[in-house]
Amino acid sequence: MSKDLPIYVVGAGLGGVAAALGLARKGWKVRIIEATPELGVIGYGIQLGPNVFPMFRALGVEDAVLKHAHFPPDVLMLDALTAKEVVRVPAGESFRARFGDPYVAIHRVDLHGALLDAARAMTNVEILPSTEFASYENLADRVLIKTTDGRQFEAAAVIGSDGLGSAVRRQMIGEETPRPIGYVAHRTIVPMEQVSKEIGRDEVILWGGPGFHIVQYPLRHRSLFNIVAVFQTENIYERADEETYRRVLMETYASAHPLMHEMLRMMDLKRRWVIADRDPIRGWSDGRVALLGDAAHPTLQSFAQGACMAIEDAVVLAECIDVTKGDFARAFKAYERARSLRTARIILESRSLWEFYHLRGIAAEVRNEACADRTEDDVFRCLAWIYDGIRMPEVAG
Repeated sequence: MSKDLPIYVVGAGLGGVAAALGLARKGWKVRIIEATPELGVIGYGIQLGPNVFPMFRALGVEDAVLKHAHFPPDVLMLDALTAKEVVRVPAGESFRARFGDPYVAIHRVDLHGALLDAARAMTNVEILPSTEFASYENLADRVLIKTTDGRQFEAAAVIGSDGLGSAVRRQMIGEETPRPIGYVAHRTIVPMEQVSKEIGRDEVILWGGPGFHIVQYPLRHRSLFNIVAVFQTENIYERADEETYRRVLMETYASAHPLMHEMLRMMDLKRRWVIADRDPIRGWSDGRVALLGDAAHPTLQSFAQGACMAIEDAVVLAECIDVTKGDFARAFKAYERARSLRTARIILESRSLWEFYHLRGIAAEVRNEACADRTEDDVFRCLAWIYDGIRMPEVAG
């Protein structure tokens, strides 16, 4: 098939830009349409496992990502009530020796910027902001896209990378709502000089407690400190002022360790996020239209793999399209076969790990005792199914 007609990517987030970059590097014309007038992502931290670094190499952005990355010596889970160590993942030399690549924390803006700069440098990538997807129509040899302002575009294919509330998914699969789990999150970043030395300022730490947790780690060469406070509430959709949010936060974390209280006092409470995922499904494509990332398989943050899965999707999808020379129906089926079970396992095991983080009473004591004797090898074996990464799929003839 001729590459004259562009492939359209709906959504300019991490997965969408990665998909555009991967396709452009293989010679395809790509247009990214983004509903917002300015390209960007929410400016908080993100963690990346070693499984995503081969993807960065395939996209030509590894050095740009590593330039901004923080390399924690350890990834820890601490008991939120006692501050005792529950699980330690050594993230230094032994980790690199086992998995071949690092575990890093990075500002989401820096990661997005590295991908976006590389995409903008490609002459065959065009980005259209303020262009909101409305619908698609599969034709015999192309796709007709309509936008909410009445414009129409013809595409060789469409990749829906428009997130948890994907409009592309809504048309493809039908009206459905994400699955809220009864938790909300507050996120903030503060200058490192505001953080006391008693708080671990180098590691990635998750404090797991009964119905709540905090995640903390440094960013931008330890100049910034990222804090995420997550907790269970019956009022997940409540909108209130900062004073009310702070009162709820302190009541919820009343039993937490004093170091957690210190971090909570630093929180910016202007906004909170509802935590949700979706049940895994098969069937991410419709003719010349396919889903990617959170539009296909949104997951809880338990393994910090949402962005990694989207970027894996992007590289695999570009490879499938390239190998089939633009036989999109065949490419999309090969992509689904390669990605559906891995991403479904991420969703399902993330739910189990979420429960593990938030156990109460004697169940938490059992967890802590069961984890006490785990060796480094035990921990690495538990993570190998994720961190050993993927192979490019073989596409049937």
